[in-house]
Amino acid sequence: MNLPASARKVQDAAHALGLTIEVREMADSTRTAEDAAAACGVTVGQIVKSLVFLGATSQQPYLLLVSGSNRVNEKGIAQHLGEKLKRHDADAVRALTGYAIGGIPPFGHATPLTTYMDRDLMQYDVIWAAAGTPKAVFRTEPARLRDATGAMVIEVK
Repeated sequence: MNLPASARKVQDAAHALGLTIEVREMADSTRTAEDAAAACGVTVGQIVKSLVFLGATSQQPYLLLVSGSNRVNEKGIAQHLGEKLKRHDADAVRALTGYAIGGIPPFGHATPLTTYMDRDLMQYDVIWAAAGTPKAVFRTEPARLRDATGAMVIEVK
């Protein structure tokens, strides 16, 4: 399959991390967790949302890999990080990651990001994540994604 450049970049980054994946380009949008779940034939909880935040004090970027069925409890996360979080705008997220919102993968970013992973993702045999475009996704096992990204598993909700 002839993948878009952004999706090829994700596949190459996965291989560099020792993570064997197959990026798939879907016919329908996978931009939202609900869209991705429908396209992949799985529950919304099995979709990985890659969310970028900034530390309010340090300005350090953080990547949260969140189950599609969960919302981030920013106060709870702030306790893990030792500072409050603030959201980035779409242009800043693209500058940090190299990808547009709706296609941000969990790795292979323009800037290295400290990564945290939602504990709820660990309950699934298979999870699906964005692969660089609003229609590209890949499947993997939660523990393999955690290990490849060096993510700390935490409670996000």
